[in-house]
Amino acid sequence: MNRPEPGLPHTGRVIDADRLHAVITAELARRRADVAAVDPRLVADVELLVEFVTDGGKRLRPQFLWCGWLAGGGAATGPDADAVLQVAAALELLQACALLHDDIIDRSQRRRGRPSTHRAVAKRAADAGVAADPEHHGVSVAILLGDLALAWCDDLFLAGALPLGAAHRAAPVWRAMRTEVLAGQLLDLAVTVSAEADPATQERDAMRVNRYKTAAYTIERPLHLGAALAGAAPATIAALRTYGTDIGVAFQLRDDLLGVFGDPAVTGKPAGDDLVEGKQTVLLALARAELGRAPDRVGELADLDAGVGRADADTEKLTAIIAGTGAVGAVERRIAELVGTGLAALSSIGPDGRSAVPDPVHERLADMAVAATARRR
Repeated sequence: MNRPEPGLPHTGRVIDADRLHAVITAELARRRADVAAVDPRLVADVELLVEFVTDGGKRLRPQFLWCGWLAGGGAATGPDADAVLQVAAALELLQACALLHDDIIDRSQRRRGRPSTHRAVAKRAADAGVAADPEHHGVSVAILLGDLALAWCDDLFLAGALPLGAAHRAAPVWRAMRTEVLAGQLLDLAVTVSAEADPATQERDAMRVNRYKTAAYTIERPLHLGAALAGAAPATIAALRTYGTDIGVAFQLRDDLLGVFGDPAVTGKPAGDDLVEGKQTVLLALARAELGRAPDRVGELADLDAGVGRADADTEKLTAIIAGTGAVGAVERRIAELVGTGLAALSSIGPDGRSAVPDPVHERLADMAVAATARRR
């Protein structure tokens, strides 16, 4: 179970992790019973989804949703706060859908230190001898579990937004978020297969993917959604969205570094996994640009281009090539710049002469910006 951060007990400005967990587990228990009523044989599959949602994750999106709610004047306790927790739980189910499907797309073997869902199902089928093609069976089950999570998250969103009388304000944000994350994933695939040779174009494409696949869905829209639920002023929403975009992109840039240089014991994923998957990141674009400008390094560029995206890639060699460029330092500087501009947005002043983001929420978001962009996993 996710708990409030050490030294930061529930004070109102931090989402109550125990209450959120209770909402998630109660909802999933009801849904598990619904599926079991169709056929008890399905329980083992659904249990994988239940465990995935309840046993892991950073709960970032609910935290940002909560900050948006408080920034808009929402109460930290009472029936309205309970309704917001329903929407927060919906975000966790949406995240589960995205991750289950993302692991299939990326052919990821592990997630959060354990076998990814499609791999766990495939192994179970192979061990039991119940499927002629265990790998295909695993992918099929994981797709449908992700679809269930997507359907259930919509129900939870409405369960929270309707009692607040905020569905008319929040639904456009909810729709935009779902479209952006799926379109961002489609764009990621399009960019990956485009085999773009120009590093500058590759970098622009990567930044667009970062904007829609990660930044909007992880930080900007959860903040926007919370603020919309509360009926926040336009100046507050604008400040939160600017912060969310900048910190969200910085979050993804940190993820790109961890995808190449992260410690598997901490990240829960193999070292160099992004290189094997062939992800077209800003880090890779910057490394390619530098190698392409150095006539004596064309061999390294050729090795990098030949190795990225191969299942049998020599990740140690590719990592060393990237580390030998200034790309890592350049990405770190961009992260610092984005954190700076994101934090500056929180200090904006509304037309009434007051801070667009109240001080307690401002402080919390400043702490979260550091946590999201300086993390090791």
